[in-house]
Amino acid sequence: MTQNWKGKWRNQYGSVVEITDDANGKIEGTFRTALEDSSFFGQEVQIAGVCQGDCISFAAGGRGPAGDVVVSYTGMLREARMETLWFVVADAALSARREGEPATIRKLNWWRSVTTSANTFERIT
Repeated sequence: MTQNWKGKWRNQYGSVVEITDDANGKIEGTFRTALEDSSFFGQEVQIAGVCQGDCISFAAGGRGPAGDVVVSYTGMLREARMETLWFVVADAALSARREGEPATIRKLNWWRSVTTSANTFERIT
């Protein structure tokens, strides 16, 4: 069964995904986070991805205060909610060697650069 993914979806933190096209199994749209500690805060980033029936995956990339960042969401539609797992990969982070020293941008090791969690998005009417 073909799912209609188009529209605005808000997660439990107030971040919004707007899917503007879901034709031919391809997802296009935008993402805007509500979280001030996110690398994407204050930006609207383009998303691209795929969908197949109740399954969906989309990603975005951009530049935050510390450098390049990508995020991907993968999940499925259940009980009118888009249940997703997400991964953020950040190239660098702002850090200070000691309290009171200014922070500098430092490249991250692979094991430190990935963050993951889960979000539930509900359609905004």
